[in-house]
Amino acid sequence: MLEFDVTFEVITAESAEHGDAESMGYEAEKVSLREAIDAMGQGEQGMEANEYPVSNPRWITAYDTDRDRAYWEQGETVNRSLHFPDTMTASSKLRVCRLLGVYGAEG
Repeated sequence: MLEFDVTFEVITAESAEHGDAESMGYEAEKVSLREAIDAMGQGEQGMEANEYPVSNPRWITAYDTDRDRAYWEQGETVNRSLHFPDTMTASSKLRVCRLLGVYGAEG
């Protein structure tokens, strides 16, 4: 089974002024694709890969994933990234990107 990681970053107004995140870390480690997609959540501001055009991405990021939570009420933004296993083929990564509606993976 392929194992995926999901990371997060919390950005506040203060951390954004310095071009950094307030906090970051792992949301999930070595999980199935289904679990990784669930942990990543929906990006209210869209999703994009680490490359454009998308051909063999290493990760995809969902922007503004906790809009309905306390983070948003405090003026914080949470982004989550799904990291592909090194052993996953480029075509399989592209299929996942298309499934999730990642910008630049159309085709």
